[in-house]
Amino acid sequence: MAKPQPEPVDPAQLPELAMATMKSAKFPMLATDDDGQPRLRPVSPVKVERFTVWVANLRSYHKTGEIAANSRGELCYLDEHHHQVRITGTAVVETATSLLDAIWEKNPLLRMYLGTPQNPELVVYRIEPNRVRFMKEWALEYHEVPL
Repeated sequence: MAKPQPEPVDPAQLPELAMATMKSAKFPMLATDDDGQPRLRPVSPVKVERFTVWVANLRSYHKTGEIAANSRGELCYLDEHHHQVRITGTAVVETATSLLDAIWEKNPLLRMYLGTPQNPELVVYRIEPNRVRFMKEWALEYHEVPL
């Protein structure tokens, strides 16, 4: 069986290809460190601006402690065409009230489950990217996406 040969990727199109993959995939997996043990789980972004991704979380979730101990992590998006986007970055607790209010207003599930944006269980993390990589299909070759 011949190895599949993916189409070449135009470096100038990498940001657009990566953002289209993120939009198509919708739900990335978040990798964190649990005292040396990698942990991976799907997350639901509540806001995305280019490669900065906001994720809502509950204080009682185990990943809250993992992120507090080590804020470095990685998001991985995989779409139906097997294109991948990997965003390596740092999770920062979002504190901008106007941004939190806008996220709250656009996310009915948050309102349904948490009742109020002042619910002490709510934590919104902003994943600040320091590296973004894109892979088309099963090319087994990542391309660095300019930030």
